[in-house]
Amino acid sequence: MPRSSSDHGDLPADVNTPVLPVVLDLADVSIARSVLALQRESYAVEAALIGSDGIPQLTETLEELRAAGLDWLGTFDETGLTGAVAWTLLDGRTLDIHRLVVTPRAFRRGVASALLDELDARFPGHTMLVSTGRGNGPALELYRRRGFTVAREREAIPGLWITELSRERPAGEPRRRPPASSRRPGR
Repeated sequence: MPRSSSDHGDLPADVNTPVLPVVLDLADVSIARSVLALQRESYAVEAALIGSDGIPQLTETLEELRAAGLDWLGTFDETGLTGAVAWTLLDGRTLDIHRLVVTPRAFRRGVASALLDELDARFPGHTMLVSTGRGNGPALELYRRRGFTVAREREAIPGLWITELSRERPAGEPRRRPPASSRRPGR
């Protein structure tokens, strides 16, 4: 499996180890299974935070995940997949972030920020949209720190309230850093 942090053998990864996102190809069954497991683990934490287990990705099947038609980036450490982000490009200038998931063992290690930095580098000047559970304080704070503002709140299904956020980024604004890879995002 590819690794995004430096390979230190038996040494544990620390918060100073760089997190380098790579393209995830969900046509590879082992990658898709890793994403599915990560997604369930991450959304279980969100479900507890927001008080609702109605998050659709908690019950999504492997086939549904692979058929979703999303582009993916992920990060790895010596144990495996630590985070992933999935998106679609809506109109050539708007990026809709469908999922941003991090394994609890990698919370507060910069994984989500590294994934969002990579999207910023790959899509400079693009408007970005994202949503999260209304009660997911850590995610809302992350998005606010990155310049997202609340667009609206809505009840997606009975009992599941989500907050939709957006961020406009002027085309001339400098990138946070260059892309980790010159490869085009793939499925």
